[in-house]
Amino acid sequence: MRAILRAFGETSMTAGVVVLFFCAYLLWGTGSYTARRQAELREGFRAALPAFTAPLAPEIHPARLPAWFRRGDALALLRIPRFGDDYEYAVVEGVGWDELRTGPGHYPGTALPGEVGNFVLSGHRTTYAAPFNRLGELRRGDEIVVETRQAGYVYRVTGERVVDPGQTDVIAPVPGMPGRRPTKAVITLSTCHPEYSAAQRLIVFGELERREDRRG
Repeated sequence: MRAILRAFGETSMTAGVVVLFFCAYLLWGTGSYTARRQAELREGFRAALPAFTAPLAPEIHPARLPAWFRRGDALALLRIPRFGDDYEYAVVEGVGWDELRTGPGHYPGTALPGEVGNFVLSGHRTTYAAPFNRLGELRRGDEIVVETRQAGYVYRVTGERVVDPGQTDVIAPVPGMPGRRPTKAVITLSTCHPEYSAAQRLIVFGELERREDRRG
């Protein structure tokens, strides 16, 4: 019996160490992958800027995706001043597993930056650099800055909600009102809640305050 208990104890300790290292990898190790991909995405985004600085006619939407754009490509840069000057993430198109490993993702089919409707972003809260880890710190009136290749868009936080994962009306063109035709450009940021759990979703809403055009 002692031998069995000793063997069980040793096995449990080994399993505990393995679990501990796995958790450490999820929380910190995955961040190194995201950091590398973010550096590549931001560099590629900025390298393409000179080709997109010509003024656009007012009737042409400034953020319409070109035909060559693919899921996983950098759609915009996201900055949130409350989180510090060094907070900057390339937003990719798509919210699948592969896309969210690289950074915040844009829900395909929702509005684009600056467009009337709901520009919806999702991001990890604890793994893969945890870009939305501090989402709960945002307060009404805080700025959310989205920079595309054609213009910059400044949104202001208007509120937040905690919802169940199946409550998809928050990503409707008018959040919370499916079927309603939008008249404003709004933004929705979504992440898991509470921290270290996927039981619910923390949702932060904002409205577009202004657009800042690029000049050639």
